[in-house]
Amino acid sequence: MKSRILALLIASSAMGLASSSAFAQVAGAQPLGVSVEVSTAIVEGWSVKKSILNKPVVNDEGARVGVVHDIIVAPDRSVSFAIIAANQFLGVSHHDVAIPVEQLDFVGGKLVLAGATKAAIKALPEFQYTKVKAAPVPRAQFEHH
Repeated sequence: MKSRILALLIASSAMGLASSSAFAQVAGAQPLGVSVEVSTAIVEGWSVKKSILNKPVVNDEGARVGVVHDIIVAPDRSVSFAIIAANQFLGVSHHDVAIPVEQLDFVGGKLVLAGATKAAIKALPEFQYTKVKAAPVPRAQFEHH
């Protein structure tokens, strides 16, 4: 009886191992995760959450001009704009502006928007989230993919 149970356990284990091959990758399928080369790029990059979001932005004179509240990702999946809350700098209740990320720089550990003045920021149109899509568009909808 014991040998029969042991044989049954071995047979069921073998079937379990054989069925696990059904989860193998299919040729041409995109694997999940990242390669070693991509992992290196990740390590050499930096975190938006730790380095940018909710961090102060100063002008080239060191005056605080706002705080980064959001990052906008363009349809091609590139980072395009930083949304800066400039209300305290302007002395108003609410004034978010969209600044192209190319205009921001890190200088001495600070996020700098060169040439930013009260007049220049106040002249920018106020950014409104109601005009931004809530969900990303599927990759298949882009012509370049």
